[in-house]
Amino acid sequence: ALSSRSLDWKARHMTDKPEPSSGIAHLIAATGYSLSGIRILWGEASFRQEVAGGAAGIALLVWCGASLPSIAVFVILLLVLFAVEALNTAIESIVDHLSPEWSQFGKLAKDLGSAAVFFLLAANAVYLTATVFPLVFPTD
Repeated sequence: ALSSRSLDWKARHMTDKPEPSSGIAHLIAATGYSLSGIRILWGEASFRQEVAGGAAGIALLVWCGASLPSIAVFVILLLVLFAVEALNTAIESIVDHLSPEWSQFGKLAKDLGSAAVFFLLAANAVYLTATVFPLVFPTD
């Protein structure tokens, strides 16, 4: 579920539906929407923990002497994780709006969103382990 801090921010900043735009105005508006989404995500403890874990993973890769392409792949995996976390938060927000009381469909949707995040966390952990292990314990 969304934290009360995230909901408070949304209540203060999301009042009226914006007018459609095109061209550079659309690009500027879309950037603003993305930054708004990031601010909402930052209110989520799970997202902040994923950012901290990602930073620790990058630091570990650098400390172990991983190649730039290896670090880049890890950063891409992190960005995909952040995107799935954003989608999971959106699912939770929609479910909470449509079904404020407990419901089986709400549980199903939230559990599936959570599973998607879990799978990407596992993918990040597998990649980090597979990259760091040979650097720490070389076979040569």
